Parts: sequence; structure tokens; C-alpha cells
Amino acid sequence: MTDSNIVHIIDDDAAVRDSLAFLLGTEAIKTRQHESALDFLAVFKPDEAGCIITDMRMPGMDGLELLRKLQERKNPVPIIVVTGHGDISLAVEAMKAGATDFLEKPFDQDVVLSSVRAALDRRQREDGQSAEQTAIVQRFASLSPRERQVLEGLVAGLPNKTIAYDLGISARTVEVYRANLMTKMEANSLADLVRIVLTANLIDKK
Repeated sequence: MTDSNIVHIIDDDAAVRDSLAFLLGTEAIKTRQHESALDFLAVFKPDEAGCIITDMRMPGMDGLELLRKLQERKNPVPIIVVTGHGDISLAVEAMKAGATDFLEKPFDQDVVLSSVRAALDRRQREDGQSAEQTAIVQRFASLSPRERQVLEGLVAGLPNKTIAYDLGISARTVEVYRANLMTKMEANSLADLVRIVLTANLIDKK
């Protein structure tokens, strides 16, 4: 991480921007605040080092539209999106559109700092990520066919009852498979599980 790194915070809520800027400032991480996606696009330079934190639900251009605009520009800067608690389906769409990570509200300070550090150190961590991905692939290989089916449903943002209906099993059985696969994948939460699967490209993002 270098002094030239800038974290761009995009959110229409000034309190959220200030909170994130204060948190990152405690770790001597420089930030710039933008109250809308359009304001950000007007000043952003793709060759500038750093990362982006953007809310998904904003008036005007929302976070998903911003991601697609940046994708069109072949933006190399890591993008972290902010979603509402439990809004896994929206987070999945964001990952498909090019986001490198996502944060759930309300924020866990340690998770925010960890995510930002990972984004800022992304290039330096490529070798380590390669080894980590190999380990993830090995864990994925240990899943049973049924656990993989349940995992696909979870990554698609489907609730347990829908997954159960689609697979012809009970919702309780889905819960058991879900608990087993989270243990095998070493995921601490559903959000963590989705993040692991999508960043390692274990499931088709179509």
C-alpha cells in the first residue's frame, strides 16, 4: 500500500460517507467523497491508484449502473459495493458486473478495513491469492453433488424454501446441507460464502 492510494467513497448519505472516511482515516488511508455516481465519474481518473466503495441504492445512477459504466471503460480499480443486510441477490449482481467485494450494512469496522486493505494491496497479493484460490478449489471439490446444488441456489440468491422446492427436498434438509457446505468451504457467513465462491470463479456467473 502506498501513500498515493485513494479510496473513493460514493454514497448519497453524507453520514455514511463521513463514517467510512473517519474509519479509514484512523488507518491513515486517504479518501475522497462523492455524493453521486455521476459526480464521481466526472472527476475519476482510471490510472489513479486506490479503490472504490460505492453504495448500490442511490438516486440517479445506482451502483449497478456505475459498475457497468466502469466495466465499459475497462476500469482496473477494485470496486467494493455496499448492500443492505441480507441483500445477497443484489450483491451477486454486483459481483457479476465487476465488483471485487461487497459490504453489508450495518458495517463491521474490521470487515470494512480488511476489505479495503485487500483491494489496495490487490496487485501485490496476486501470488498469495493464487495459492488461496487453489485451496478454495480443493475445498469445493470436497462438496457432494447435492451440496453443490444447494450452493448454486444460495449464490443465485434463492431462499431455502425455493431451493428445497427446486430440488424436491425439505427446507430443513436444505439447512443441513447449507451448514455442511459452509463448514467445508470455511465460510463464516452466507455473505462470506458467496464472496468465496464468486471471487474464485467456482460457479458460472451467467
